[in-house]
Amino acid sequence: MTEDLVIREDRGAVTHLTLNLPGKLNALSDGMIAALTRQMDDLMVSQTQRVIVLKGTGKAFCAGHDLKEMQAKRAANDNGAAALRDLFDRCARMMQMIARLPQPVIAQPHGIATAAGCQLVASCDLAVAASDCRFGVNGVNIGLFCSTPMVALSRNVPRKQVFEMLVTGDFIDAARAREIGLVNRVVAPEALEDETNALAEKIAAKLGTAVRIGKRAFYDQIQLPLDKAYDLTGAVMVENMLDGDTAEGIAAFLDKRHPDWNQG
Repeated sequence: MTEDLVIREDRGAVTHLTLNLPGKLNALSDGMIAALTRQMDDLMVSQTQRVIVLKGTGKAFCAGHDLKEMQAKRAANDNGAAALRDLFDRCARMMQMIARLPQPVIAQPHGIATAAGCQLVASCDLAVAASDCRFGVNGVNIGLFCSTPMVALSRNVPRKQVFEMLVTGDFIDAARAREIGLVNRVVAPEALEDETNALAEKIAAKLGTAVRIGKRAFYDQIQLPLDKAYDLTGAVMVENMLDGDTAEGIAAFLDKRHPDWNQG
């Protein structure tokens, strides 16, 4: 069952989604993509969950697409090109859902995050990595340029750094990933869960409506020209200011008391 490929655990307002295919290093198989999409569809309309943590079981976060599955699609007698395009289209839709989710999504990579697994980290809003994690878009080593992973990666990392990774197939370590902006924090493997949880709980404690409005505006404005970005975010600020809980938050700050919010 595809549901077993992604384990969901709600810890209060924080949802943990765990990729659960350790024997294949949590590869993004057809089933895994379907399971992740199903969970995101559910979380898209959730009124209770405020933060999502994405992690993997076993030795690795995610090793990218299932190469055996891809080879089988390529060899399909009916239409291998259509089968492969369908795979990449479904994966792209799933990756783009992360930015559209109202909740901030924190990647928690360990071990390795390669190819589409590296793309998954880059697609998340935040990332806390284990210090022993390695990142790569190393498809070029087997003759398959990581074209779809580079979309998310090139929107996170300076272009010359991304291009070097793409054409050499070399891995970078977690410290380098933090230097170039792929991850926010690097912690010891034994502290990974606690550090990620601490970040998730800090975000979950904020006013949920404000975070949802802010995340939507962040991605809406980032591709706009400067003047259009200010036009959009000015309207968003008005929307946010007119929220009743925001008014209570400001009043509480001025009164030097804790806010009494009615909603998340």
